[in-house]
Amino acid sequence: MTAAIEAHGLGRRFRSGSWALRDCSFRLPVGRICALIGPNGAGKSTLLALAAGVLKPTEGTLTTPAREAIAYVAQDKPLYPQLTVAETLHMGADLNPDRWDPAAADKVVQAGGLDPARRVRTLSGGQRSRLALALALGKRPTLLLLDEALSDVDPLARRELMGAVLATAAEYGTTVLMSSHILSELEDACDHLLLIDAGSVRLGGSVDDLLQAHTLVSGPIRDLAPHTVVATRSTGRQLTALIRPEGIVNTGSDGWQAIEPTLEELVLAHLGAPDVPALLTPTVEVAA
Repeated sequence: MTAAIEAHGLGRRFRSGSWALRDCSFRLPVGRICALIGPNGAGKSTLLALAAGVLKPTEGTLTTPAREAIAYVAQDKPLYPQLTVAETLHMGADLNPDRWDPAAADKVVQAGGLDPARRVRTLSGGQRSRLALALALGKRPTLLLLDEALSDVDPLARRELMGAVLATAAEYGTTVLMSSHILSELEDACDHLLLIDAGSVRLGGSVDDLLQAHTLVSGPIRDLAPHTVVATRSTGRQLTALIRPEGIVNTGSDGWQAIEPTLEELVLAHLGAPDVPALLTPTVEVAA
């Protein structure tokens, strides 16, 4: 399976000596839409900047498509404030003469009612995000990197812009790696997941495979060995636990139930359990 991104022992160290990423290894297959999740300071923005070629790794390797085939929307949306909306789009066309799709960029801008004559410095945060995404989609990238790209967009516009991203990915086979704190948005859009904590991948793979690898059990308090326990909570004599089963989960006749967790339950449990062994399914695991 061809990879759009492949990292081996990837690391990036700050000048202070602390590591933003360390020993980070994974692969993301071509054509996938992948959620990049983790607590603040986990290394998500650093990973996206490395993939975009904005930063260079301190150690390890990172393989991506050629720079001209990558579009990157950073958190701060670094646009030229003195340019107008129209001039910004013309710049995008000039910088990408062999790839530019004016119709795709114009559609995103027009859907938000942006005045082509307005200067970037007069736009709201959400309008700047829309213009930055228009530039990215107009490039018709092979790899689209979104770092909290829609965080300052209202819910209705966010749904519309996410639809534009998904339509582009479906039509052109674009690989998308996107970070967001809105789990419901990612659950609806993404088929792959990378959860980063302390600078390395703790959980990665197709969403279906990851959900199937875990079970949510509930019932009277009991010993959960030999299963790997990710998280538990108890109410009186009742226990609910997210486990990674080792063999068959025996519910028996003592009132125990077992169901597949939701993506939100899976993510929140792992975010609160940094000591649980990492799990990478075959689609993202790299050879040693």
